Amino acid sequence: MPDSSATAASVSRMEARNQEASSILLHGGTIIAFDDATQALKVLRGGSLLIVNDRIQTLYDPFPNNTTLPHDTHLVNCTNKIISPGFVDTHHHGWQTTMRTIGANTNLPGYFAGSLSEYGAMELAGPDDVYIGQLMGFLESMNAGTTTTLDHAHGTWGDASADAGMKGSIDSGARVFFAHTVHPLKNNYTIAQQVAKLKCFARERVFAGTNVELGLAYDYWGDGSADDVNQLVEAIKTTNLSVITTHFLGGPWKFNNSPQLIHSYGLLNTSTPWVFSHASFVQPMDMYLLRSTNQYISTLAESESHYGHSNNKVEMILDQDSIGVDTHFTYSTDMMTQARMWLQTVRHRFYDDVVVNHWNVSKKSPMSVTQGFLLATRNGGLALRRPDLGVIKEGAKADIVVFDGMTPGLLGWVDPVAAIMLHSSVADIEHVIINGKFMKKNGKLTYPHYGDLKLKFLESSRRVQDRYKKATLPVLHGAYNEASMMEDPMEADVLRGEGTGYGVDFL
Repeated sequence: MPDSSATAASVSRMEARNQEASSILLHGGTIIAFDDATQALKVLRGGSLLIVNDRIQTLYDPFPNNTTLPHDTHLVNCTNKIISPGFVDTHHHGWQTTMRTIGANTNLPGYFAGSLSEYGAMELAGPDDVYIGQLMGFLESMNAGTTTTLDHAHGTWGDASADAGMKGSIDSGARVFFAHTVHPLKNNYTIAQQVAKLKCFARERVFAGTNVELGLAYDYWGDGSADDVNQLVEAIKTTNLSVITTHFLGGPWKFNNSPQLIHSYGLLNTSTPWVFSHASFVQPMDMYLLRSTNQYISTLAESESHYGHSNNKVEMILDQDSIGVDTHFTYSTDMMTQARMWLQTVRHRFYDDVVVNHWNVSKKSPMSVTQGFLLATRNGGLALRRPDLGVIKEGAKADIVVFDGMTPGLLGWVDPVAAIMLHSSVADIEHVIINGKFMKKNGKLTYPHYGDLKLKFLESSRRVQDRYKKATLPVLHGAYNEASMMEDPMEADVLRGEGTGYGVDFL
């Protein structure tokens, strides 16, 4: 890790400048940049990065002493630090933050049948709960180094809760693609009213001038009525949307919102990006269509292990894959964990193909840390058709994460990509910059009055969780749907002798 004393000396007189300056110089760090010419990562050791307004203006390798900087440049010494592109999360449900830990042992049927999903939780959470859940969820994400999130915003049970989710996204300061969800509800909030709200968002543009953009989420392309689907098709063709997303599971789950189905509506091969979350039972024709139309999957490795969706063949189409978090109230929200889990899952499967199926031994690791890092950063930007997101290069958006390389978990690092992918934690993140502004600085969120906000959040969380504890949870048995039955899995046994140690939820 190079010393940057010469660089620091040349600019030390500017260290005390205004911290809200329109330009920032991160100097003396190890930068994980992206080289368009080689289509590969490029590491700059002892490099510097100049941000002007919301863009990366210049990369220096090393910093030239005779360079003239903008007069108000704020200097940040990054000696012994790793300067990384921000992480891009391509699937999230921000509003669910208030339910933290109450889904620790649920599976996917339990999630849908109980009070945790978009359908059950509408009885637990009002617009105020949606707002503060959304706001705190994105503050949590930014604290963990996520700079862009595609939010499948399904806390939309009425105009008021839709507005609350949008406002929470805007107020957080995060870069959010707010995919307003249209879904069949039992509270008389009709599909037509939900589509009208989508168009109202697009027309009134309450998010103009913020880091939020408008998208659409819909999960009933195969199961919705012809009238419902036609309303969605018309809305897509007449509304300016930044992205469209859908849950794609298939197999015993149904939710077969596949690329093949979307293509049959003439919607896949357009300028609007589609993101298919999970792709649990993706088929060869789906893979062909994803590649030929340049559309992407979002893999949720921790979610798919937690709930049991499966992601059995997605490793065969990593070139059109990205990574997301999903329901962060049940597990971790940081993208380092998600990328690490997916990296090791793919390695495990490819190793097993050699060791178990062929009875041979592998000559090399089948997936590199660089490939995992790209899935969590640049591929997310490409999934949104935003090549200026998830990368450090001149002209890209100034969405940056700075890791402190002197923490106990990173001390001694040499390879910055391996350090992040295999050793880092949220505690190692010192700074987070989005759109050229510090959202986390010196290890603390910059959000004003965060202490007061935490108290308000706790009031909401206790209210939502108390309602959940009083709800009657269904007993899962019999048919799950017309295609599949409920079946008891093998249960882990961690105790010698009698009992398994499974225990209860401590709510």
